[in-house]
Amino acid sequence: MAGRNVRNTRIASRAVRAAAAAACATLVLAACGSTKDSVSSGGGGTGKVGVILPLLTSPFWQSYNDYVPKMAKSEGVDALKTVNSNSDPSQQITDINNQLNQGVKGLVVAPLDSAAIAAGLDQAERKGVPVVAVDVAPEKGKVAMVVRANNVAYGEKACEYLGKQIPSGKVVQIMGDLASVNGRDRSEAFRTCVQKNYPKLKVLEIPAKWESDTAASKLDTLLNANPDIKGIYMQAGGVYLAPTLQTLKSKGMLKKAGQAAHITIVSNDGIPQEFDAIRKGEIDATVSQPADAYAKYGMYYIKAAMQGKTFKTGPTDHDSEIVKLPSGILEDQLPAPLVTKDNVDDPKLWGNTVK
Repeated sequence: MAGRNVRNTRIASRAVRAAAAAACATLVLAACGSTKDSVSSGGGGTGKVGVILPLLTSPFWQSYNDYVPKMAKSEGVDALKTVNSNSDPSQQITDINNQLNQGVKGLVVAPLDSAAIAAGLDQAERKGVPVVAVDVAPEKGKVAMVVRANNVAYGEKACEYLGKQIPSGKVVQIMGDLASVNGRDRSEAFRTCVQKNYPKLKVLEIPAKWESDTAASKLDTLLNANPDIKGIYMQAGGVYLAPTLQTLKSKGMLKKAGQAAHITIVSNDGIPQEFDAIRKGEIDATVSQPADAYAKYGMYYIKAAMQGKTFKTGPTDHDSEIVKLPSGILEDQLPAPLVTKDNVDDPKLWGNTVK
């Protein structure tokens, strides 16, 4: 009897190994990796998917919101109507719990707070619901994938552009929320790059928490004390573009590129409004954060995670690279090109496809 049990166990073990090999063989969007480098979640691959937005007051997130149902349809995902957490991290946790209570089989979440989101991720893990994070990486917690661009590169690109345009003087970075890894990455990268490569530039900083009103009031105060500003780095054009231009205009400091006393401005987002401002000479450059690709690959990865597929580090088939963050979480770093007057009309940029 014992021998028969051992034999049955071995047969079962071989069957499990065969099934695992078959799963690897059919995996098309990433090779199966070791458990050390990969993340997997079960779910059968079917069922409703909840999509939670951080806010809708930014043209960037409005565009992402518009892309979600289109990309869900193209990827064969049954996505529910998006939920807006309205810039409130605690509300976002409530939104996650509400979606879980509705019986969703997958979640696509754009975290507001890299640390606070762990509470929602824990709830999802307890219910066996896979999560894909978009735009912001959690500090901890289980996610199948983070769909994001390299935010360190955002700060570095802004630094390099301003550094090449401005030999010396004061530059301002209007920072995002430092509770978000995006705000921290962009801020530290810009600061470090300037100190290392352009020591004749002096960086002044405005912590604005992705808030338009905060950016406007603090920039106004800063310009009163420092009317000799030569450059500005806005970490989010979606929320900072309008207040920054309005503040400069009210002080008679909004000069077009090529004019005397023009303040060189670099932004992040790639929204149509930034492209128009580049064409007008009001700002000089922006980094195009891929709202369309965020929506597409958010759906792409949640569908795969619900099917129990796994991912590992390395190049992808869509011109990006999956990297492992210090937390051990995997992140697909999507391309985010610098846009200037030289390429602002490129029809491939998502900001030129929005009507």
